[in-house]
Amino acid sequence: MKRLRAALERAGIVLPSLGVEATSYTREVGCPLVDLGRCSVDTARRIAGALPRTEGSGER
Repeated sequence: MKRLRAALERAGIVLPSLGVEATSYTREVGCPLVDLGRCSVDTARRIAGALPRTEGSGER
């Protein structure tokens, strides 16, 4: 989660509710889940713009 937060910040993106889901610690198999939380439409667009585009993705 810390590395994801740092990478997003380097891209100028802040997800205020980014954190580890507390209930995922209670599972028998230790596999905590990262909760990305909610974000604005503008932030979602910035995240999409920061991801690499692939050939044939159909996006313009």
